[in-house]
Amino acid sequence: MLDFENKIIQRADLKERALNLPKPVVLTNGVFDILHRGHVTYLAQARELVGPSGSLVVAVNTDASVRRLGKGADRPYNSCVDRAAVLAALASVSLVVPFEEDTALAVVNELQPDIYVKGGDYDMAAIPEGQAVLAYGGQAIAIDFQHDRSTTKLLAKVKQA
Repeated sequence: MLDFENKIIQRADLKERALNLPKPVVLTNGVFDILHRGHVTYLAQARELVGPSGSLVVAVNTDASVRRLGKGADRPYNSCVDRAAVLAALASVSLVVPFEEDTALAVVNELQPDIYVKGGDYDMAAIPEGQAVLAYGGQAIAIDFQHDRSTTKLLAKVKQA
């Protein structure tokens, strides 16, 4: 097993592994199907919120939960195992945990991160994860997009070519 693969954990191990993470902890979640510049910039920005001494946990949708999101019958292109491995290989990422639910609310409730982040197109006070974090006194932050990139746009470009 390569060192970065130790960052990929099972959901049942989240609480225990989180106890050993350097604090503060920031959590984000998403599909991260075909990793692109927008993703890595966003993840680096999320990690910067807690500085070099903090930790970034990424909850990644399982394949079944991606299909329920309505991103297309052929999505995800990369399996959850592969998506988790690519995320774990990033220096900005401390832990990667798959989640099966339609939202990351249960992961938020288990982890209780100091900060929960999503991309700038989310209203943090309107989503259940943001509401939960704010309710226990954490921060919920929407990070502005630095690059106009998305997997959906990339796939449309590839299909057009």
